[in-house]
Amino acid sequence: MLKEMIFLFAILFIVTGCSKGAKNSDTEFNKPDTYWYAKMIKEIKRDDLDKADDAYTSLESEHINSPLVKEALMILQKAHRADREYVMSKFYIDRYTKRYANANNIEYLRFLRIKTNFLTFTRANRDQKLLEDTISDANTYKQRFPRSQYNPYVDTMLTKLYLAELMLNKEIASLYRRTGKLKAAKIYEDKVNKSWLRNTKIKEDRSIIKQIF
Repeated sequence: MLKEMIFLFAILFIVTGCSKGAKNSDTEFNKPDTYWYAKMIKEIKRDDLDKADDAYTSLESEHINSPLVKEALMILQKAHRADREYVMSKFYIDRYTKRYANANNIEYLRFLRIKTNFLTFTRANRDQKLLEDTISDANTYKQRFPRSQYNPYVDTMLTKLYLAELMLNKEIASLYRRTGKLKAAKIYEDKVNKSWLRNTKIKEDRSIIKQIF
């Protein structure tokens, strides 16, 4: 009997708590777009980007056509990039591009995406696929926008990305050779030998990413 009473009280406590939570949650619906925008800015200033993301989600879901959505996307991509949350930053760039890209801003948006991918490598990210994709995107950018004001920055990023690729290929070739996988080692050694940066001297006592980025 005592166990049953304890169990019932426990259930009652949970249900009551959920009910109160639901009521509190209900107060956060059907707010003006300015409310959600101000809440997002407030959370960014408090460095709580998770809550800032939630506020944006509410802004977009309740006010899809609000002009504040456009501005919020750019603010959030910048806030996440400043906090080194590059995946989220790129998410908002892509979302902005999908909704608001035009002939006047696509050049900048594409550059911003490449820059965000590039910054990912400052956190010792050694994702080979991401590295290859970023190099490809940078070269495509230069072909598409040959007179872009951002091309000097793209060239600098490309050089560092190629250096990162060179060092990564060297390490992979060395690993394969040490483990007796000579054919695989040869493939990566050929990539190293074809690199226009193959004779670049990089100190061996520091990590690849810190040297290059």
